Amino acid sequence: MISKEKLDRINLLAKKAKTDGLSIKEQKEQKELRQEYLKNVRSSFKNQLSSVKVVDEEGNDVTPVKLKAEKRNNNIIH
Repeated sequence: MISKEKLDRINLLAKKAKTDGLSIKEQKEQKELRQEYLKNVRSSFKNQLSSVKVVDEEGNDVTPVKLKAEKRNNNIIH
């Protein structure tokens, strides 16, 4: 999880970019922080998705084959 300080910094740089503009150093920092944030979001989403089990109205497991294979590859069995 990304720290609150980093999130605050991302928001500050975004606001500054809209009002005053950013220096080259700030643009680089913003890009790095955004990449870190996106990496974290993608990882969290992937973990959440790996715990999903799809069940039809009759109670049958209809989880897509691709998701089941991904769970097996990551040794995540629910």
